Amino acid sequence: MPTSIREFADNAVDPKVRGYLHVPDSPNNDGLVLSHGAGSNAQAPLLIALAETFSANGVTVLRCDLPYRQTRSFGPPGPGDAARDRAGLTNALAAMRKMVPGRLFLGGHSYGGRQSSMLCAELSKAALSEKQPPLVTALLLLSYPLHPPRKPEQQRTQHLPDLRTPTLFVEGTRDPFGSIAEIEQALKMIPAKTRLLVVEGAGHDLGVKGKTRKDELPQLIFSEFTKFTELSS
Repeated sequence: MPTSIREFADNAVDPKVRGYLHVPDSPNNDGLVLSHGAGSNAQAPLLIALAETFSANGVTVLRCDLPYRQTRSFGPPGPGDAARDRAGLTNALAAMRKMVPGRLFLGGHSYGGRQSSMLCAELSKAALSEKQPPLVTALLLLSYPLHPPRKPEQQRTQHLPDLRTPTLFVEGTRDPFGSIAEIEQALKMIPAKTRLLVVEGAGHDLGVKGKTRKDELPQLIFSEFTKFTELSS
């Protein structure tokens, strides 16, 4: 299915939304917002590959630069950036909602995935208290950074018991940010439906680096996410 790709910006909100929009010729009315890892940006090869695959199958995709990356062109986010980055994801979801009437999906690699999951945990609590349907139908977390490398005691799991958004985790067996066994333990904390897709031999980048990439991986992730969301709906 042919897809058009264009730069996207919403400067009327704060934080601003900036990134690249993939619009299928025959959209299926669903939308996906993708965000990048701590040292990366919206042009990350993994995000491009996934956006191309999802949009080729009818999903409108926005791969966006998080607010900290809009402010600084390189380097990791600072300790005070997280809340604003989640606000940026909220604005990106609102922008996507104006474009598609169907389901909204949220996904991210590493830091972007962590902030996406924290946002969905916050949205889950708000939806429960207000008895409203959830904004995000399902999460796609790529190489969730469970802990810093070689520091397994510093678990980033505090919000997981509040996460009520169905979530597909995609993890490599050589990821220093969390072993498969550690991820499996963390999944037990989540009340929502979860599934773990294991990528054998892959590190934190899931084998997608520069111009070399596992061509089958984006399609595998799309297929697993499609089956997962159908079972979770």
